[in-house]
Amino acid sequence: MADERTRYFRSLARLRRSARRWTVLAGGLGGATAVLTPYAGVGLPDAAWAGAAGSAVVLAAWRWVDLRALRARPAPPPPDPAQAAARSRARLVAAVERLPAGPGVLAEVRRVRARVALRGTSASEPWARLDRAALTLDGMRHRLTGLAEPAAQEAGAADRSLRELAHRVASVERALRLAPPDARAPLAEAHRVLTEQLESGVAAYERLVVAAAGYVAEDARPDAPHPAASRLTEAADLLHGVATALSELRTVGDPLRAPSR
Repeated sequence: MADERTRYFRSLARLRRSARRWTVLAGGLGGATAVLTPYAGVGLPDAAWAGAAGSAVVLAAWRWVDLRALRARPAPPPPDPAQAAARSRARLVAAVERLPAGPGVLAEVRRVRARVALRGTSASEPWARLDRAALTLDGMRHRLTGLAEPAAQEAGAADRSLRELAHRVASVERALRLAPPDARAPLAEAHRVLTEQLESGVAAYERLVVAAAGYVAEDARPDAPHPAASRLTEAADLLHGVATALSELRTVGDPLRAPSR
């Protein structure tokens, strides 16, 4: 979407072109009326020419008035470069999201960017573990229905909370590196507590993913063999029977290959 300054200059150029077109048309129709009317006399065609010429003159005047009024308004200031870059990124993200694989690509880009932002901090390793567990759970989410659906919703809320906690741990750790010696003790204690919370939270999330995998495995494991395996076994037995029957018929039809009595 264009900014206010761009729209202003586009409107200015559009009004200028329109005013020029109507001025040229008014001049042409007025000249034709002035030349043709004395030769043909005043009649209905002359009234049509005169009406068209008058309308063109009025429209041209209106366009010039609108153009003068728009010129009198000050042009909007140029947009802030940061805001322009943000709008460009938003347009790019919207365009990518409309593609079939767009949401997955954007999710991977955000994941890589967050991992790079946490690189070099103690939150990097728990974040990587949380990423692996979240990807594993996403692959099973469509199977976590029924009694397992509340657990899947709780896992989504826990994932967002743990990621926010990881960013907090990284922020405190960076501040700890810059803190003077007399202010490091409380920051170090806060960093230790936050890190322990992150570690325990990621471990609990991993246990949840393991439990979800067990639920999916038990839910999909029937007592009897899988129907596809049974059908494939029956088809294989049928093909073996047909092949044996054809072999016997070929042997009976060939006297040289028939067994001697």
